[in-house]
Amino acid sequence: MPDFGAASFVKICGVTTLGDANAAIDAGASAIGLNLATSSRHLSLDRALAISEATKGRVVRTLIFYDNDDESIVHAIELIGPDAVQIHGALSDDLVAQLGQCDVRVIKALSIASDEFYAFDDGSVDAVLVDGATPGSGESHSWEELKDRRFVVPVIAAGGLNHENVARVIAESDVWGVDSASGVESSPGVKDRQRMNQFVANAHGAFRDRDSS
Repeated sequence: MPDFGAASFVKICGVTTLGDANAAIDAGASAIGLNLATSSRHLSLDRALAISEATKGRVVRTLIFYDNDDESIVHAIELIGPDAVQIHGALSDDLVAQLGQCDVRVIKALSIASDEFYAFDDGSVDAVLVDGATPGSGESHSWEELKDRRFVVPVIAAGGLNHENVARVIAESDVWGVDSASGVESSPGVKDRQRMNQFVANAHGAFRDRDSS
């Protein structure tokens, strides 16, 4: 079970191969994201299961869902047994109740440009991931909204993050975690090991610097 009380959280999202998963772990990532939503980084249940089983106990294995129906989400969790789930789109009270019966942490993704960003009751989840206006696009955005919108659970920053800007985002906000997919890739779904190494190192270094100041 992931420790959501740890000092920092660095996630490499959209992992599509075991080789990239191992490279993320070797780089020092806290978590990997396995995408079960429709996208260029989509994984079949069998592929997600294989990567999850091979990395169990070494990293926080997070299943990513985007408007998947409740039944398919619960089925995937029961089959794969992840450490955490990240839900984009609707999160019904019924699904919250079902997830509460699973041994997983729940991360709710919020678009910084949506009404849901301000209206969502984050007390029902373990963390929130704050993304840009078009989640998954890799486009950077402002973090000014976080100065006014306070959350009771840890906040993970996402959207256009890479090794060049991650330290600045951490220094200028009180986010607990950071997440990158396209920012550490050579092409969609293909991770670049050097970029991953730099991103993870810069993120952990920035968290240490911020917390010691």
